[in-house]
Amino acid sequence: MSLLILLNTIRYMRYQQILGQLRNRFRQRYEKMEEFNFGSIPSFPGCCWHHTSPFLPPGPQNNCAVDILRGRLSFLNNVQDIGWPPKWDNQALPKLWQYNLHYFDYLWALEWPHAKAVVLDWINHHKIQKDHIGWEPYPTALRLMNWCTFFFAEHRKHTQADGDFIRNLWQSIFIQTEWLTKHLETHLLGNHLFENGAALALAGSCFSGSKAINWFKLGKGILANQLPEQILPDGLHYERSGMYHSRLIYVLCLLLNTQNAELRHLISDPLKKMLRSLKHIVHPDTNISLFNDSAFGIYNHPEQLICYSTRLLGDISVAPNHWWGGAAVGLFALPDAGYYGARTEDGSYVICDAGPIGPDYIPGHAHADIFSFELSIKGHRVIVDSGVHDYEIGPTRDYCRSTKAHNTVQINGQDQCEMWGAFRVARRGRPHSIQWLPTEYGFQLGAWHDGYKRLKGRPIHHRQFNWHKSGGLSINDTITASCSQSAASRLHLHPDCSINKLKDSSASITYPAGEFEISFLGDGRLSVEDSLYCPEFGRKFETKSLVYCASGRDIKISFIITPQQRQVVSLPQKFRDTHYLVSPK
Repeated sequence: MSLLILLNTIRYMRYQQILGQLRNRFRQRYEKMEEFNFGSIPSFPGCCWHHTSPFLPPGPQNNCAVDILRGRLSFLNNVQDIGWPPKWDNQALPKLWQYNLHYFDYLWALEWPHAKAVVLDWINHHKIQKDHIGWEPYPTALRLMNWCTFFFAEHRKHTQADGDFIRNLWQSIFIQTEWLTKHLETHLLGNHLFENGAALALAGSCFSGSKAINWFKLGKGILANQLPEQILPDGLHYERSGMYHSRLIYVLCLLLNTQNAELRHLISDPLKKMLRSLKHIVHPDTNISLFNDSAFGIYNHPEQLICYSTRLLGDISVAPNHWWGGAAVGLFALPDAGYYGARTEDGSYVICDAGPIGPDYIPGHAHADIFSFELSIKGHRVIVDSGVHDYEIGPTRDYCRSTKAHNTVQINGQDQCEMWGAFRVARRGRPHSIQWLPTEYGFQLGAWHDGYKRLKGRPIHHRQFNWHKSGGLSINDTITASCSQSAASRLHLHPDCSINKLKDSSASITYPAGEFEISFLGDGRLSVEDSLYCPEFGRKFETKSLVYCASGRDIKISFIITPQQRQVVSLPQKFRDTHYLVSPK
C-alpha cells in the first residue's frame, strides 16, 4: 500500500468516521471492558410489545434443529463441528463465520427449551472481554434483535413463565444494549450504524422503564438521521447492493411489527419506496441481481419480503401485479442509484449499472463495475455478475471486486477504481452525462466515466446500451485517449451456458432454453477466458467469459446479443444510427 493510495482513501472519509477510528484504537488499548459486567442492573421491567403479526425469521434457515443439536453448524456454505453447546471462541475460523455464530439466527430453528439452553450457555461462557468476537457492535446488534423477537414475541409465554431464565436473559440484554450505546459504529457508518440504531430502537420498544426509553430515543434518532441518507429518492439503499437492500427491508419490517406508533410513522414511507425498487432489481428467477457485494441465500427472499411487508403495511400498492421476477413487465429507471433496465412477458430481463460505485465515504461493499450489466433470456440468467465469494482478504475476494470480473471494459489491465484490502477504495471512477431514453421499442442508455483518467493518456470510456422489447441488446463502447491504450470488453457467461461455436468475431451460446448469438464489431480479436461465478458465499463456479480486445487512441467496440430466431433491422429515422434487435415478422 503506497502513501498515495492511503491518502486517496482517507480523503473521502467523513470527520465523524475519522474520530470514530481514533476512538476505536484508543479503546482497544485502554478500555476496561470487563467493568460492564459489574454495573448496576435494574430488575426486569416487563415487556410492553403489542404486536399483532408473528415476527419473520431472519433469512433462510440453513441449519435444522437435528444438526444444531449434534453440534454441526453451517454458515456461508461452510459446515463446522463445534459441539453442543457450541464452542463460542473459534478464532481459527473466518471472521464472518464467527459473526454468524453470534448473530443467533439459528434460534428460529430450535424449540424453546433448546433455545433457552444455548442462550444461557452463551451468557455464562462468552463474557464481555477483548478477545470475544461476539461483543463487537455488529453481532451484538443482530443478536439483540434475535433474542428480543424470539423470546419476547415468538415464545413470550414460555419466557415469562420461567423466572430464573427471564432474569438471566434480561441482565444479559441490559448489558449488551448498554454496551452497544457506548460502541456505535460511527467509524464505519452505513449499514453497520443502521443496524446499531435498529437494535436500540427495537430493544427500547420491547421493554418498559427509563433505560428502555433512553435506548429507544437513541435508536430512533439514529434511524431518523440515517433513513433519508441511506435510502435514495428512488428507493434503493445507497450501497447499491441487492443483498443489503433486502436486509434493511427486513429490519424495517421488524421495527414496523413492534406496533410502535413513532416507528411506524418514521419507517412506513421509506419501506414502501424500498419495496418498489426491490421489484426492479430481481431477475425472472426471483433472486436479486448480484451487483456489488451480493449473494443468494443470506437474507430473506424478495418474494417473502414483499408479501410480509404488504401484510404489515396494509397497502397492496407495494405488491407486484404478478410474480415474474417480482414485478410487472416494462422499463424501469432507478436514476439515483444508477440502475436502468427492462423485463418482458417471456422472461427476458436486463439491468444496467450507470451509477457511482456507492457513497464516497463508505465504498466497502462496492465493486469496480461501472457500465456492467446482467441479462436473462426466457427466465434464465445468461450474462452474469461475479457476485461475492467472501469478505476475507484473498485472491477470490480481489477478483470479485475487480473490473475484470464484470461485464464492462477494462483498460490496460487496470481497475476503474483503486480497490485494495477487503473493503478499501482509493481513487474511484464516476459516471457522467447519463442519458436515459425510453421509447416504444425499448430504451437507450448512454454515459461516460472517468475511472481511467488517472492512467497515462487519460482515457475516457463511453458506453451506450440499446435494448429492444423483443429481448435483444446491443452495446457500443468508445475509448478515447491522447496515446495508445489496450482495451478488453468482457461478457461473463452463466455456468449453465456453453459456447457452441466460436468464430473470429462471434459466438453461438447454448443455454437451458435454447441458443443466443453474440457478435462483435471493431478492429480487435475475440477470445475465451476462464472466469468465476460466485452467487453464494463460500461457493464459486468455474465458467467462461468472452473477451474482445482492441488497441489504439480511439477504440470502438460494439457487440450484439441476439436471442434465438431474432434478426437485426434498422429502426425509424430518428434512430437511424442505432441498430436494434427485433423478432422477424
